[in-house]
Amino acid sequence: MDLEKPAVEARQPERQPEGCLVVAIRIPVRIVVLVLVVPVRMVWDGLVVGRRLLTDAVLRPLGRALAWIARAVFVWPFVGLWRYVVVPLGKALGWLGNVLVVVPLVWFFRYVLTPLGQGIAWVLGGIGAGLGWIYARVLTPVGHAVLWVLKGLGAGIAAMGFGVFAVASWLARYLVVVPAQWLYAWILTPVGRAVAWCARGVAWLVSTAVAGVAWLVGMVVTGIGFVLYWVLRILLVLPALALWRWVLAPVGRVLVVIGREVGDAIGHAWRIAGHISLAVGRFLGTLLRWIFVEPVRWAYRTVLTPLGHVVRDAVLRPAAEAARSVGRVARQALTAARDSARQARADFRRMLFGESKEERPQAVPMPRREPGSADGRTLGSSTTALTKD
Repeated sequence: MDLEKPAVEARQPERQPEGCLVVAIRIPVRIVVLVLVVPVRMVWDGLVVGRRLLTDAVLRPLGRALAWIARAVFVWPFVGLWRYVVVPLGKALGWLGNVLVVVPLVWFFRYVLTPLGQGIAWVLGGIGAGLGWIYARVLTPVGHAVLWVLKGLGAGIAAMGFGVFAVASWLARYLVVVPAQWLYAWILTPVGRAVAWCARGVAWLVSTAVAGVAWLVGMVVTGIGFVLYWVLRILLVLPALALWRWVLAPVGRVLVVIGREVGDAIGHAWRIAGHISLAVGRFLGTLLRWIFVEPVRWAYRTVLTPLGHVVRDAVLRPAAEAARSVGRVARQALTAARDSARQARADFRRMLFGESKEERPQAVPMPRREPGSADGRTLGSSTTALTKD
């Protein structure tokens, strides 16, 4: 048992040590909160019970009645209008449209437009065939001849143009390109290199001056920032840090403890108030049952039920039997009257028009006394199993 105790104690959750302030705040807060929460919880439970009773006894039946009334007033008339008015009217209009529009259009397309289109297509096919013959037999040879002439002219013009282009290119090379290359190599290139060397020197001097000015400005800004940092730290940060560390943090911890204890007290009081409200509700339910329900139940079982049985056995059942007997006699009388009327109609029709084929009696064939075989019975033969040959 000593070996098992540490394991059992290790399973229990560890509780944080609580100070005297927490213990001193907890009990008064819980007492005050319990006194304040119990009426609220009882009112809340009463409202919940009233809401359930109102929903089950009033709102749900009222909603069902309103839904049935709305269905009877709005849905069923529109359904009947759609089913018995709109749908037959639509079918009639569709049939009229089919008879008056679709059938004539189909007939017109089939017996007028189709033959006319076929004739036009035949005429256009003939015209196309004639144009194709003209293109193949006349225009194509003429086009080939014109193309051959143009190819010859193009070849001559191309040879002449090639010679002119060769002379112009030689002149352009030795009059323009070669002098321009000499000018670029011996004049423009040295001058450009000298200008670039001068520009690099000027740029180095300017960059050096700008770097020095930037270093000087950076040092000035750094010094000003260092001074402002310490001024702001001493005047704002350190007082704010001291205020947070020595005033706000302890007050916040106290407020957190008070808020946690108030929340725990409210939850604990709400649960206790629930048990109290449940006990009060059960007491009121028991009191209501013994005051109203049990007397009503006793009166129903002891007085109304035997009285109802007596009324049922002495009045209702004999009345029901009498009503059934009267109904049975009435049905039999109606059946006899209907049969009599049917027989009278049949006799009157037979008297006026005679008997029909269905009403004429059919001849019933009489059974033959002799066997139906061709050979008659003789004294020398036998049909029994003992004397059969």
